[in-house]
Parts: sequence; structure tokens; C-alpha cells
Amino acid sequence: MAVYNPDPDPRVTPGLEPGGSVPPGETPPGEASTSSGAGPYETRTRGWAKGPLVAIAVLALVIAAFFLGYALVLLF
Repeated sequence: MAVYNPDPDPRVTPGLEPGGSVPPGETPPGEASTSSGAGPYETRTRGWAKGPLVAIAVLALVIAAFFLGYALVLLF
């Protein structure tokens, strides 16, 4: 079974100087220092939307009504 090395062979890799070093200007900078951000800034609204709050309130009322009805059935 042959072993394959995924690393490039430095003898045939373009852009390398003898000894394996990289000449100046061959690689891009580590980060783009000329840009201010990744995209437009969007402000976020505070709090929950009305839809989820209404859904949670309705669900809580349905559960409370179920247990109230169950308690009344047990009493009578």
C-alpha cells in the first residue's frame, strides 16, 4: 500500500526560493486592512416580536384551561 503525502513538493512548487522561503510580494497580506467591515451595518430591534409573544400567551392559556378543567372534573 503506497503512502500519499498531501503536502506540495517544495522542489516543484512555484513561488518558492531555494531553501523554502517565499519572496516578498508573493503572498497576500494576512488581513484586509483597507476595509471597515464585512457588509452594511443593521441595527437590531430590542425585545421580542409580537407574534411569538402572542403564541406563547395563547399556549399558556390553553394549558391553564386544561388543568383547570381537569381539576374541576376531579372535584365533581
